[in-house]
Amino acid sequence: MEKKKVMIVDDEEDFLKITKINLEKTGRYEVRTMLDAADIVSEVKLFLPDIILLDILMPKMDGVEVCKLLKNDSAAGNIPIVTLSGLDTDKDRQIMHKLGVVDFLAKPMEKDELIAKIEEVLQRK
Repeated sequence: MEKKKVMIVDDEEDFLKITKINLEKTGRYEVRTMLDAADIVSEVKLFLPDIILLDILMPKMDGVEVCKLLKNDSAAGNIPIVTLSGLDTDKDRQIMHKLGVVDFLAKPMEKDELIAKIEEVLQRK
């Protein structure tokens, strides 16, 4: 079975490491992580992820800016994005959905919850 490619963009290094390990342990995913989104479009074109997990609050470029960049790019525009954030308000969810985000998970989340969400989104794709 071919592994699904997951890109995780988050400014919390520990979160990236733990999440990458947990996803790769399943044997179902190839994971690429990014601490900031400065080169997100070029990285997406190189890696060609099946799904992007994106933090909203990041210092250099926030999730809103990243979504706009990706959705306006022909190569990246159709990749489903799930936002991961400590911000869990209806306003945040509405903003992100308007930008094309397919789902939203509040941090912290359980490993099984994250895997279930990834599988759900990939099946809809």
